[in-house]
Amino acid sequence: MTSTTAHVPTANGVKYLTQLCKHWAHKFEVETTEDSGKIHFPTAVATMRAHEAELEVTVEAEDAETVERMKGVVASHLDRFAFREAPLSFDWS
Repeated sequence: MTSTTAHVPTANGVKYLTQLCKHWAHKFEVETTEDSGKIHFPTAVATMRAHEAELEVTVEAEDAETVERMKGVVASHLDRFAFREAPLSFDWS
């Protein structure tokens, strides 16, 4: 498994992860709690956890190419929901 994590500065992490999970729930298996969400894509898993001043986003997949592609998918969708703050700063590591 290959993974990468971004710490995205925002005070609206719960709002954004909730919107993103609802958006994809009609297509993929989604798990949510009060401050976290997990989306099971066919070839990857995105896990998000909201903290007071940031949204922690982790993308996991079998290979680095899929991780790179899914980083862009997740980031672009989060930017759509965070249009008032967009573009969000994704510091992937």
